[in-house]
Amino acid sequence: MQQKAVVLYSGGLDSSTCMAMAVADGFTPYAISFSYGQRHKYELEVARANAVRLGAAEHLVVDFDLRLMGGSALTSDVDVPKNGVGNDIPVTYVPARNTIFLSFALGWAEVLGASDIYIGVNALDYSGYPDCRPEYIQAYQRMANLATRAGVEGTSNFHIHTPLISMTKAEIITAGLALGVDYSLTHSCYDPTATGVSCGTCDSCRLRLKGFAEAGLSDPIKYC
Repeated sequence: MQQKAVVLYSGGLDSSTCMAMAVADGFTPYAISFSYGQRHKYELEVARANAVRLGAAEHLVVDFDLRLMGGSALTSDVDVPKNGVGNDIPVTYVPARNTIFLSFALGWAEVLGASDIYIGVNALDYSGYPDCRPEYIQAYQRMANLATRAGVEGTSNFHIHTPLISMTKAEIITAGLALGVDYSLTHSCYDPTATGVSCGTCDSCRLRLKGFAEAGLSDPIKYC
């Protein structure tokens, strides 16, 4: 019987690749997505449509509203930056988002009897978010084993897998294609049209397009 792993899944390029890697590692993935008040709701439609298709045994969508706090272009009326964001942490950073996401994933993992969590954070071709760094993941993993019944009683030794963390976007795409990921079924844009067409100029779109270009490939999704 295969072991279970909880996979944080947004419907995007990185999380779809991460799910395929969990399957390749021999795990049965349990996908978890979040409706957190983000302006780019289309990603949830993509996630709902494709989680099981990508190999998830179950798909859980957790609903809460970070618009109550705001503080990000993704959870307030602040404009999404286009055509470059500079060297500072951009306004698309959502305060404590990965900490919140991982906490839900950790709770579900403990209920499922799973010791493994996959998250598609990246520290090379990324927007500079502080909760995508290796030292953050290492600290969270230590906390997970201190703060859970399974960790304290020794029934689980939680491991947070970050297989993409030191890969370029081109390397991620190449690896995903080798595992059979269909990137036409993914969505990355922070500011899509009402019908889900990607803008092509936000930071997420620019990193995605750069990755496909560096891999010598064409992105299969539509852009404005």
